[in-house]
Amino acid sequence: MRSCGVFLTVLLAMPALAAQAEDRPPNIVVIVADDLGFSDLGCYGSEIRTPHLDQLANQGVRFTQFYNTARCWPSRSALLSGYYPQQIHRDELPGLGGGGRGRRQTWAHLLPERLKSQGYHSYHSGKWHVDGPVLAGGFEHSYQCEGGRFFNPRNHFEDDVRLPAVEPDSGYYTTTAVVDYALKYLHGHQAEHGQEPFFLYLAFIAPHFPLQAPQADIQKYAGHYAAGWDELRQARFDRQQKMHLLQTSLSRIEPDVGPPYDFPQAIAQLGPGEINRPLPWNQLTPEQQKFQATKMEIHAAMVDRMDQEIGRVLEQLRQMNAWDNTLILFLSDNGASAEIMVRDDGHDPSAPPGSHASYLCLGPGFSSLANTPFRRHKTWVHEGGISTPLIAHWPQRIRTPGALRHSPGHVIDLVPTLLEIAGISPQTQTDSAAPQLPGKSLVNALADDVIVPREFLWWLHEGNRAIRQGNWKLVAARDDPWELYDLTTDRAESQDLASQHPEQVKSLAELWQRQFDETLALAKQTRELGFPPAAKGKKPAAAKSGK
Repeated sequence: MRSCGVFLTVLLAMPALAAQAEDRPPNIVVIVADDLGFSDLGCYGSEIRTPHLDQLANQGVRFTQFYNTARCWPSRSALLSGYYPQQIHRDELPGLGGGGRGRRQTWAHLLPERLKSQGYHSYHSGKWHVDGPVLAGGFEHSYQCEGGRFFNPRNHFEDDVRLPAVEPDSGYYTTTAVVDYALKYLHGHQAEHGQEPFFLYLAFIAPHFPLQAPQADIQKYAGHYAAGWDELRQARFDRQQKMHLLQTSLSRIEPDVGPPYDFPQAIAQLGPGEINRPLPWNQLTPEQQKFQATKMEIHAAMVDRMDQEIGRVLEQLRQMNAWDNTLILFLSDNGASAEIMVRDDGHDPSAPPGSHASYLCLGPGFSSLANTPFRRHKTWVHEGGISTPLIAHWPQRIRTPGALRHSPGHVIDLVPTLLEIAGISPQTQTDSAAPQLPGKSLVNALADDVIVPREFLWWLHEGNRAIRQGNWKLVAARDDPWELYDLTTDRAESQDLASQHPEQVKSLAELWQRQFDETLALAKQTRELGFPPAAKGKKPAAAKSGK
């Protein structure tokens, strides 16, 4: 009788326990890829094997019009602070500097600092590329590795303390190590904090150059890219059309647009197989075709390996019984890269492609494949440079598995979104000097396919500039005149309507200028007050030009 009574008590308590679980702040996992193109996942049209991310998309939602800032450090600063990077000295403004070496104002708190008020414990693993030591930004534990050497990093840190350099052929691979440390922190959280909420910021370096991957992963894609970027782009676009992912044409590859930075010595060092323009595939020599296809095989292997490692994180969430009440977001910091350079340990032409002794970059040809169906690449603010996949998975709250979300969004929206789901006011832990966050919460868009209202989205990077208001986009490459596109049916930016709609150009140009002037005024004010003193602690050197 006593056991029956206990059973009845537990049974009656179950609805209350379920309600408490519904009300409990969710765990948050934000996964960021580096230089991943819009179409590089299977669920966005790719032939690359990404079953774990595809599963998240099939059980969650995919955004079709989500944006970053076109570059790594501005995107990461915007993602974690909620501000446009130009507002916080993390992207350059004329005459003011800023960018990879810029430092945030003291009021520009990072997300982990804000989440503490709701009892969150925050962990970071992977790339940092934000100013200041990681732990000073509110993270409790961190593994930091800034790239350049996937098999033998020299600059990597745990909890802001430098670790010994890794020797080649040690069995280390950054993409795997980043997840090893993330799992270490999740295990520690479970042991020390039980059911308290956590924020995991998992920042992969893959598939950023140098193209380096385990040979077994590369072999999986041997011969897959021999058909070339023209044919394979069309195949990706056809798959996107079958998914009803986009309503647009396929942009043409611009054969006169090469890498954003000129390193002719690198082209010479890489040999006759390298080219710095995305010429039609049938105009390449057999040697060039083989070299380019090999690079894409390595890029695919890096994406594949990243997906494999993400699978380990997903399994850990299940084992922690955290699966249902964890919001997982996956995105990229910019579009795929057209850059070609040789840095770090240099390039040994006799080394196996993709090994630690080789240094290869994707280049503008297969970058155009990765960014299908869009124009241009990382650093440009045409759609190819700023468009990213965004997958959102949260079984407890997202109840439309496999659905698409068409609302435009931007990395500045993630802080207000995550603060809302955590039950935190955006004004928490800010001071009177802090401007209002420019982003909008996407919570309603997670639940339903609604358009989140906003006045505009704005871009500026290295003179490349753009503004989007509604479905109109005004965009220009550095020193070029404005172009105008109707993104309702032309995300490919193929039909420049500037001459047909001069009043629209004038209106959007004035709006872009207004945002620029306000941003410049804010940055000047804080510049004149002096940058905040450098935070104490050890950190890697700031990024060099071209990163």
